Amino acid sequence: MSTQTQEAAKLDQLAHESPDEMEIAAGREREQLEGWVPELAGDAEVREALEKAFDYRGDITITRKDGSKVQGYLYDRRTGKTLADSVVRMMPSDGAGRVNIAYSDIAALAFSGRDTAAGKTFEAWVKKYWEKKAAGEKNIQIEPEKLD
Repeated sequence: MSTQTQEAAKLDQLAHESPDEMEIAAGREREQLEGWVPELAGDAEVREALEKAFDYRGDITITRKDGSKVQGYLYDRRTGKTLADSVVRMMPSDGAGRVNIAYSDIAALAFSGRDTAAGKTFEAWVKKYWEKKAAGEKNIQIEPEKLD
């Protein structure tokens, strides 16, 4: 995943390109995060890992400093000036309702669930479309895959 500095540089670069050039601009790179357990040594590492967790389309597991664990989908984050002022919002996979966790309460983070968006790029969709069209199919509709 890109850092905020890298994203700002990409946006600045795109501001100087014509709309025709932007049509063929490369998409965002996706990292393989499944199973990754980032080292949360300092504030910057905590913030960076949680930004990646927010973009991740699978479950994560957060271990709090008190030893309790929450596994689920991180659907929102609110960043403040300090880790104590910053909060992630999760939907636990056990259905226990929504949970807010302060960044300062997080001891460990693991990308524990399957990334449901992995391999599902627009390019993959277009490739399937053209394969079906080349095979002579009519009224082609590519349906989304079931999420399990």
